[in-house]
Amino acid sequence: MNAGRRRPSLLLVVVAVLAVVMLLPVGYVVAIGFQVGWPTLAPLVFRPKVGELLVNTVLLVVLGVPVTVVLGVGGAWLVERTNLPGRRVWAVLLAAPLAIPAFVSSYGWVSAIPSIGGIGGGLLVATLAYYPLVYLPAVATLRRLDPALEESARALGLGPWGVFARVVLPQLRLAVWGGGLVVALHLLSEYGAFALIRFDTFTTAIVVQYQSTFAGPAASALGIVLAGLCLILLVGESATRGTARYSRVGSGAARSAVVQRLGWSAPFALAALAALLVAAIGVPAASLVRWLSIGDPWSQRELPGAIIQTAGLAVTGAVVTVLVALPIAWLTVRRPGRLARFLEGAYYLASSLPAIIIALGLVTITIRIVPALYQSVFTVVLAYVIIFLPRALVSLRAGIAQAPVSLEEAARSLGRSPLAARAQVTLPLILPALGAGAALVGLGAANELTATLLLAPSGTRTLATQFWSASSSVAYSDAAPYALLLIALSFPSVAILFLQTRKRAR
Repeated sequence: MNAGRRRPSLLLVVVAVLAVVMLLPVGYVVAIGFQVGWPTLAPLVFRPKVGELLVNTVLLVVLGVPVTVVLGVGGAWLVERTNLPGRRVWAVLLAAPLAIPAFVSSYGWVSAIPSIGGIGGGLLVATLAYYPLVYLPAVATLRRLDPALEESARALGLGPWGVFARVVLPQLRLAVWGGGLVVALHLLSEYGAFALIRFDTFTTAIVVQYQSTFAGPAASALGIVLAGLCLILLVGESATRGTARYSRVGSGAARSAVVQRLGWSAPFALAALAALLVAAIGVPAASLVRWLSIGDPWSQRELPGAIIQTAGLAVTGAVVTVLVALPIAWLTVRRPGRLARFLEGAYYLASSLPAIIIALGLVTITIRIVPALYQSVFTVVLAYVIIFLPRALVSLRAGIAQAPVSLEEAARSLGRSPLAARAQVTLPLILPALGAGAALVGLGAANELTATLLLAPSGTRTLATQFWSASSSVAYSDAAPYALLLIALSFPSVAILFLQTRKRAR
C-alpha cells in the first residue's frame, strides 16, 4: 500500500517539474511585463491597433473552430457511417491535407489569387489546413464505438439523426473538444500562413514587433494579451469536457456498424467533398506544378542537407514530446482532479504562445543561465516539445481513456506488479495513440518555421526555413521544391496516423 501511494506522488513530481520547464517562456513574458511596468504597458494594451488585432484573432477562433469541427466530424461520419460511393478512397483523401503545411497552402492560394487576404482569406487557409486535426480523432472514435449502442437506439425508435445526436455525438466529445482545442491553439499561434496573405493577428504583429525591437514593450504587451486569450480558451474547454469515461472491455460486437443510406443526397455529399479537396489539395498542387515548371529550381545545392536535417529534428522532437506528454496524459485520465487539470492547463498555456515568443524566451534564458545550450539541438527540441505537446497530449489522453482500468486490475490480481500490468496490458492498448501523437508532432516539427530560425545551430537549414527564405523574397519558383519536399516528407507521418485511426480495438 505504501508503494502504491509513493507512485502517484512521484508521478505528480515528474509532471510538476516538466510543467515548470514548459512554463519557462511564459515566465519570460511575465518577467518582461514586470520589468516594463504597467504604466508603460497600459497605453500599449488599450490602443486601437490592439482592438483591431483582438477582433481579427477572436473572429478567427470563434468562426474557424466550428468550421473545422463541422468539416472534420461531417467527413468522418460520411466515410464511417454512410454508404458514400468510394468512401474508402474519400477516407484517405480527407486526411491528406494534413501533409500540406499551412504556410504552403497559403503560398498556393496567394500564388493563384494574389489579392486574397482579410478574415475570409485567413479562415479559408486555416480551416483547409487544420480540419484533419478534428477529422482523424473523430474517425478513430467512430471506429471504436460498439455498433450495439446505435442498434439499441434504433430499436427504441430513434431515427438516423436522433441516433447521431443522442448516441454518436456524445461519444465524440473527447475527439471534438480535444481536436477543437488544438485547432484553436494553432489559430492563435500561426504566423507563416497569415503573414503570406497579409492578415494581421496578434501573432503576426508580435513577430513584426520582435523583429524591430527584439523584446520591446509593445511586443510584450501583445504577448500578454495573447496568453490571456489562451487562458480563457483553456478554462472554457476544461469546464465543458466533462468527466464521463469512454472505455469498454473488448471490441464489442465483431461486426461493422449499420451504414446509413444517403439516397438522393449522395450527389450533394460527393460534390461537397470534391469541392473541399479541390480547395485544400488542388489549389496548392496546381500552384506547385506551375512554379516547378519555371526555370531549374531543383539545382539548388541546399536541398539534400535540408532533407536530412529536417528528418532528424522531426523524429527527435516527436519521440521526446511523446515521452513528456505521457505522464500528464496518464495523470489527467487516471487520477483526474483540480490539481491534474491545473497542471494540464499549464502545459497548454505554454504551448499557446507563438513560436517566436517561445524561441526568444529560450534564447534569453539560455544566454543568461546556460550559455552552452544557446543555439543547440537541445534547445530546438525543447522548443518543439513546448510548441507541439498538445498534439501528443490530446491523442494520448483519448487513448488512455479508452484503455479499461479493469484489465489492468485483473492482471494485478494474477500476481503482476503495477508496472508489469501497465507494460503488458495497458501499453499495447495505447500504442496506436502513441503512434498517432508522435506522427502529429513529427509533422509539426518538420514544418516548424520561426523557432527553428532563431534557435537552430549556425548552418542549420531545414525545408521550412529554406522555403520561407525563398517565398518571403517572392522567389516562388525557388521555394517550390522545398514546399513539395515538405509535403513528401509529411506523407509517411500522415499515413501512419491514418492507419492507426483505421484499426479496430481488439
